[in-house]
Amino acid sequence: MAKDLDIIMLYDIYGDMLTEKQRDFITYYYDDDLSLAEIAQNEGITRQGVRDSIKRAEAQLLLFEEKLGLKKRFEELKSGLEEVSRMTEIINEVNMKTILSREINDATTRIGVIVRMLSE
Repeated sequence: MAKDLDIIMLYDIYGDMLTEKQRDFITYYYDDDLSLAEIAQNEGITRQGVRDSIKRAEAQLLLFEEKLGLKKRFEELKSGLEEVSRMTEIINEVNMKTILSREINDATTRIGVIVRMLSE
């Protein structure tokens, strides 16, 4: 079972929708980097039981994303903010080379502040 960054992000978004045991197993496996055998020993169940629980949790996380699309929407917003930031820099550079408008400079600075705030 490869440690999947998509699953980690989905867990951050949808983790509260899992059962407590599923959250524990996902946390042990992905955050604490415990092996299936270590989790099984700590929980007093079989390695296969841990694997099945993690697989079910991963499947649920993927289903939540399929139905709700919050991770996809987050990635689209992040990409859009990066594009706005790049375009703001271009506008500011052109302004500095040609017009030297204080209003444009103030507006691009304000846009940059908003982009950084929304990106946090």
